[in-house]
Amino acid sequence: MAESRTFTGLLAATAVGVYLLVIAGATATITDAVAACTSWPLCQGPVTLAEPDLLIARGHRLLAAVVGTLALGTVSLGLRTATRRRVTVALLVGIALYPVQIALGAFVATAGPAALPGAHLGVGMAIFVSFVLALAWQLEFETGDADETPVEDLSPAPMPDDEETDSPPPVGALSRKERVLGTLGAYFRLMKPRLMWLLCLVAAAGMALAAGPALTTRTVLLTLGGGVLSIGASGTFNHVLERDIDKRMDRTSDRPIATHRIPVANAMAFGVALAAAALVLFWQVNVLAAALGLTAILFYSVIYTLVLKPNTVQNTVIGGAAGALPALIGWVAVEGSLGLPGIALAGVIFLWTPAHFYNLALAYKDDYEAGGFPMMPVVRGETETRKHIVYYLGATLVGSGVLAAMTSLGWLYALTSASVGAVFLWAVIRLHREQTEGAAFRAFHASNAYLGLLLVAIVVDSLAL
Repeated sequence: MAESRTFTGLLAATAVGVYLLVIAGATATITDAVAACTSWPLCQGPVTLAEPDLLIARGHRLLAAVVGTLALGTVSLGLRTATRRRVTVALLVGIALYPVQIALGAFVATAGPAALPGAHLGVGMAIFVSFVLALAWQLEFETGDADETPVEDLSPAPMPDDEETDSPPPVGALSRKERVLGTLGAYFRLMKPRLMWLLCLVAAAGMALAAGPALTTRTVLLTLGGGVLSIGASGTFNHVLERDIDKRMDRTSDRPIATHRIPVANAMAFGVALAAAALVLFWQVNVLAAALGLTAILFYSVIYTLVLKPNTVQNTVIGGAAGALPALIGWVAVEGSLGLPGIALAGVIFLWTPAHFYNLALAYKDDYEAGGFPMMPVVRGETETRKHIVYYLGATLVGSGVLAAMTSLGWLYALTSASVGAVFLWAVIRLHREQTEGAAFRAFHASNAYLGLLLVAIVVDSLAL
């Protein structure tokens, strides 16, 4: 068992090393370095800070040699310890592609960055995917529960009686100031403010990618203002539509509408007002931004809340489109039309969402079962959910590499994606081994840190570097 855990650790390290090579190779920084070093395997010229491109190129090739050695050792150990055929096949595919990648790297170095565009990056991503799949399947073998029985007949828990539902203190027991502050706080909570910072950062990254240093204050204020209001409207409608289910779940039973702090009619009016104000702000940016803003509100409030969430285990996967739309809104706010880099950024958010939310679904598995929601841990089991977290984490990192290849993002973005992605992967591996609520929350927070820091890197890289 100890040898198996050692193999898993080496496999994770190999995957991170390969990804660092891939994400670095996808950035503009490496493109410039390749142009400065047209010999192979070594660059001509001294390694000095006066020639940073040569230093980067040599460092990239040295890292490739180190990662290749690590991969060879990992595969050798894996062939001795891996008991699942698919793990062995994934390892063999990854190591077989590595010499192909080296040959492509040599060709690109001598023929120039324009030679075989995309081939070098594509093979690198294939190697990374191979090692990620091997890791997911090995973790499933090490930590999975073969006797786990997912829920087949998912029916909501009985509705609590109104008298058992928490209710606000009697009006007479509160001062006027306390009543006003309590009401304002309840309306603010309807807007789901904890979602705002990250979704606004998504929109900011979209704007920064599109505009670069030319981004205007007016565009930022109108777009982020509309974003905050549209998130608030979506959250309010979600509270209204799920008010009965909220009473069944511990984590939502104290929400303002579930506890009758705010009447349904008042909440609906508040949501409509927020949506209207959001569209007014978006309209002042451009018509397409307003249309996407309306789409985001309707998708989350109606499609996700009423159609996807209660009816399909893929609710989180498809529902990721709601979180991806701010990236398109940010891009459109600047460009006035859709563009491939904006779509690529939206793709990163879409792929990240299951890797992020499945951790929360594991932590609140019993709650979601009580609410009658077919979340992955409830209907497919915790083992399957943890495996899919690795799948989607790998897909997110691949998406980040594609985004780098389509833009002029540089070393800050590459270093952030690789380093914080490694921390995210470490938290997910601990989740597999510990299988506790605390481990699930740790992975959940690591996913937030990954996306938050990645988006900050995009903004800084686009505006300042």
